[in-house]
Amino acid sequence: MTAVLVLLAIIAVVVFWGVGVYNRIIALRNYFENAFSQIDVQLKRRYDLIPNLVETAKAYMAHERETLEAVISARNHAVDANNKVSGHLADASAFKQMVAADDALSASLGKLFALSEAYPDLKANQTMMQLSEELSSTENRISFARQGYNDSVMSYNVAIQQFPGSVIANSFGFKAAELLEATETPEERKAIKVVF
Repeated sequence: MTAVLVLLAIIAVVVFWGVGVYNRIIALRNYFENAFSQIDVQLKRRYDLIPNLVETAKAYMAHERETLEAVISARNHAVDANNKVSGHLADASAFKQMVAADDALSASLGKLFALSEAYPDLKANQTMMQLSEELSSTENRISFARQGYNDSVMSYNVAIQQFPGSVIANSFGFKAAELLEATETPEERKAIKVVF
């Protein structure tokens, strides 16, 4: 009888341990999904600012139509890619497409701001200055949200890859999450050489 009670106690401990590990993995997954939703909020804010920015610039940069259209096109592509990922963070392909679309949008915005330097009236426009400041603030928020997301993903990935969490993760089909990494090439990462 004592042996049966000891066996039942061991089984109970193992079951409670398994439930605890499973619940911890679920909590970590929810944390990184929430962290992504924080990025999503800031990206939507960014996407909402861009048409206003382009409309303001359009009045001053009429012959730069190609650049303005490229910004709107990149924005629309980024919105579509972001919508595909929202709620489906496990889809690595869609996730990588979202990151690439976001990088393309950043590049087209950079070109727009570089061209706007040639238009002093546009740079002095109060609406343009306000939109630029809001966009810059949003970019900073996106950066911080990405860092929080990557920290959450790292905790989740470690939990599902370390023993004993890996046993539970493999049993219930938990997959590693994707980090938001810079997509720049090694050449772009090299330090800029300044010559006077």
